Amino acid sequence: MGRKVTVATCALNQWVLDFEGNTERILRSIEAAKARGARYRLGPELEICGYGCADHFYESDTLLHSFQALKILLEADGTQDIICDVGMPVMHHNVRYNCRVLFLNRKILLIRPKMMMANSGIYRELRWFSPWTRPRHVEDYFLPRMIQEVTGQDTVPFGDCVLSTKDTCIGTEICAELWNPNSPHIHMALDGVEIFTNSSASHHELRKADQRVHLIRSATTKSGGIYLYANQRGCDGDRVYYDGCAMVAVNGDVVARGDQFSLEDVEVVTATLDLEDVRSYRGELLQPAMRSEDQVCVRVKVDFSLSSSDVFLPTQQPLQWRFHTPEEEISLGPACWLWDYLRRSGQAGFLLPLSGGVDSSSTACIVHSMCTLVCRAAADGNLQVLEDVRRVVGDAAYDPQDPRELCGRVFTTCYMASENSSENTRGRARELAAQIGSTHLNINIDAAVKGILGIFSAVTGCWPRFRVSGGSHRENLALQNVQARVRMVLAYLFAQLSLWARGRPGGLLVLGSANVDESLTGYFTKYDCSSADINPIGGVSKTDLRGFLRYCAEHFQLSALGGILEAPPTAELEPLKDGQVSQTDEADMGMTYSELSVIGRLRKISKCGPFSMFCKLIQAWKDVLSPSEVALKVKRFFRMYSVNRHKMTTVTPSYHAESYSPDDNRFDLRPFLYDPRWRWQFRCIDDQVSQLEPKAEQ
Repeated sequence: MGRKVTVATCALNQWVLDFEGNTERILRSIEAAKARGARYRLGPELEICGYGCADHFYESDTLLHSFQALKILLEADGTQDIICDVGMPVMHHNVRYNCRVLFLNRKILLIRPKMMMANSGIYRELRWFSPWTRPRHVEDYFLPRMIQEVTGQDTVPFGDCVLSTKDTCIGTEICAELWNPNSPHIHMALDGVEIFTNSSASHHELRKADQRVHLIRSATTKSGGIYLYANQRGCDGDRVYYDGCAMVAVNGDVVARGDQFSLEDVEVVTATLDLEDVRSYRGELLQPAMRSEDQVCVRVKVDFSLSSSDVFLPTQQPLQWRFHTPEEEISLGPACWLWDYLRRSGQAGFLLPLSGGVDSSSTACIVHSMCTLVCRAAADGNLQVLEDVRRVVGDAAYDPQDPRELCGRVFTTCYMASENSSENTRGRARELAAQIGSTHLNINIDAAVKGILGIFSAVTGCWPRFRVSGGSHRENLALQNVQARVRMVLAYLFAQLSLWARGRPGGLLVLGSANVDESLTGYFTKYDCSSADINPIGGVSKTDLRGFLRYCAEHFQLSALGGILEAPPTAELEPLKDGQVSQTDEADMGMTYSELSVIGRLRKISKCGPFSMFCKLIQAWKDVLSPSEVALKVKRFFRMYSVNRHKMTTVTPSYHAESYSPDDNRFDLRPFLYDPRWRWQFRCIDDQVSQLEPKAEQ
């Protein structure tokens, strides 16, 4: 019996409904796996059509084109003599399933439907797919005629089964099944399955990678075995970035891994492992617990071996996994997402209103990081990146070498000054633009603002005033909103025409820069320059962004960030006082950004309403705030949140980076018309305060 097996997993940058590109990348990964001696190749979840098809899964075209792509894969010479495991939707008995299709030498071995669906957070799989609810049950699946013509098969096994080769046994998990407390690998291990595979479409969130690695290590620590993990990579057409991390683990140790963030469209990870290591591990630790008669797996046998007879073939050894810091994750994840969006959108670059504050500076630094990654990938010989960047800049001979020079070609920043803008913010924006290399514009919006107010005055006979000049709160807010909305209109005008004015073809994508905490409270103007095409920081907290800028100041040698970090956050929409800023964000909101991060996590992750949030915060903040002060902050937050929730229905599509994001699209589904008085809830808080305050005084 052979002992050593070489297996391959991969991370692929698939794109929804790009059947031609997706099929080409699958073929490249299979060919790369074979070239490295692998006899089994695992790919990401739903890799043929792309994971994020959403309601396109309802369309019969998606099923048809998936089978057409499968036919190409079956017929390809490069897919012979290797077990290929690919993902696609399959309809069985008029029910749609998320499936793995395993084939070898133009024969389909089995189709394994997903049994435990991802249906929380950003995931809505039960909207499109049904879970397979019959453990260890297999039925006949009648193949479409186009597939029958290739395979010569009428039916193939469909259901919960494992693949038994001449030398080992392979069992399948699909994405969320690993995260389930009753994961299939537990029962498969107890029945002697030695190799587990997991095909995922797992998205990036800050501080999440270690959870994924821990689960995979734990799966093989407690039951032994080899675990292959494949994941999608990149932006496949939505707000999320799939962050790769393809890996192979054995008996609790990771022995091979791919990158978490990369511009490589196809990354293949191979490992050579000794099956006897699995058998020895189980023989010592698990022998009494092995095999339960009521949990015997259905085995599909195949006359094929994964192992090699080469006794000198070296095996992979355990490696240490270095996790990125949150600051590195912000630098890399959104930068890769922006690159995918830019190259696939057909546009020629980005435009950003750069105010000289933390948020817009963070967006600018992410674009600079993107340019750094592109230059590095081109220098490393990534031909796809080179082809894409040449198309973006409109120069077929272009060779990107300097990130600052590339930034000047693809990134335009503009400081939109008004009479309420300070020289400090103007100077900080100009200095940062010079250091990252963007094409920088200085625009004065006063004429446009006065023109709009002139129209209003001509119709009504009234001229609104700021609060400091005796105006009402409504006048004060309206005057701020006019400035903010003029900036949005001008941003789109310059995005459409600034390259034309320079004699270059193409348009620019407008970037937004509202952070997740501002979205929570609605502390931004609806349809201001937070309204953009995409926003790379919309899922990141202000606290994390400040840490990110400190990282960029050192990593990219951007000294301009020092002054930006020291300045108080401000919208600069109210008149200056003695030439200095008189308006600050935290004063306007009535709470700090660090307090907002805590409140945001309680609202979404801990699922707290006003009263339960108050109960938690009086403990968490007892050393700095009294119960009545906590009550005021909780009430203020929920008033702002409920009054401004409607803004989330039109918020710019943002990179999903936080588990407490208020994104209304499909992650945080809530009403947008509330009673902002919260009478019942606030009365419960008041009752609790009245009980606590006398005790606090005693």
